[in-house]
Amino acid sequence: MIAIVLVAIASGAASALMFASIISGALISLVLFNLAPLPLMVAAIGWGPLTAAIGGVAAATVFGLLFGMPFAIAYATTAAVPAWWLGHLALLGRPVPTAASEGNGATPPANTMEWYPSGRLLLWIAVIAAVLAFVTLLTIGTDSEAIAAAMKRAFGRMVRLFALRGVTIDEGVIDAMAAIAPAGIPSGPIIILTINLWLAGKIAVTSGRLNRPWPDLKATALPPMTLVALCVAIAFCFTGGLLAVLAKVVAGALLTAYALTGLAVLHTLTLASSNRTIWLVFSYAVMIVLFWPVLAMTVLGLADAVFGFRERFMRTRPPPLPAA
Repeated sequence: MIAIVLVAIASGAASALMFASIISGALISLVLFNLAPLPLMVAAIGWGPLTAAIGGVAAATVFGLLFGMPFAIAYATTAAVPAWWLGHLALLGRPVPTAASEGNGATPPANTMEWYPSGRLLLWIAVIAAVLAFVTLLTIGTDSEAIAAAMKRAFGRMVRLFALRGVTIDEGVIDAMAAIAPAGIPSGPIIILTINLWLAGKIAVTSGRLNRPWPDLKATALPPMTLVALCVAIAFCFTGGLLAVLAKVVAGALLTAYALTGLAVLHTLTLASSNRTIWLVFSYAVMIVLFWPVLAMTVLGLADAVFGFRERFMRTRPPPLPAA
């Protein structure tokens, strides 16, 4: 128990310092701020969710005493709680009865475990990001008109910046960008939380503290009902008021999640390529520089959810050659 408390305090202190580094205004502080959930995720995966909970509560309490309750709430909701919850889910598992033990009451082998699917973890990340995005929008305005006006002012400032460089942007384009802006807000938190969780798992594997097998990330697939939820969210986008804003946020979060599953599809479909590494590096480089490949990954993820590209590919792929 003493070791757990020490690890909890250390991870909470590291996470709090990384989160508070944004106050400095330095460029590196943006990286540290986005990696603030990482120490708590490592603690949750390597030493258990209780360790992350203790560290998160301790860090939030210190923030509340030093900087006030709003800063503590911001840290808890964006870093501590997501790190604890995702770390808890990553370690969930249940015994699976084997064919030999079914029907005779025998206890299944201890190593036959069904672990929490990576697709459901990705869905939870999307849910957390959507909640954070919607709460953020509510801090901007308490109704859809105020939120739209704030978005339009923000894009207006961007337009004036581009105007100084000789680029003109039509007013209708500004209105369209402001209208779809809520859908893009969850994308950042989803990517950040996904990277943090992946890094935490890699650190746990390297240190020998991962108490579950490393998942096959190429097989990551969202639950089937996610596609239904996306269709419902898109339909509500055409209503009005805060309901439409919430629907745009949810739709944007789910589309981003499908973009990440599109990357999993890409990793699967390139297994037979002799230049697989080159293709993957090139694809990631293009997605970092440009925007349209991300849309292509979203379409690929949606198409796989409907037509099952990965399942068909793995059925037709020849078995690996036996080792010499």
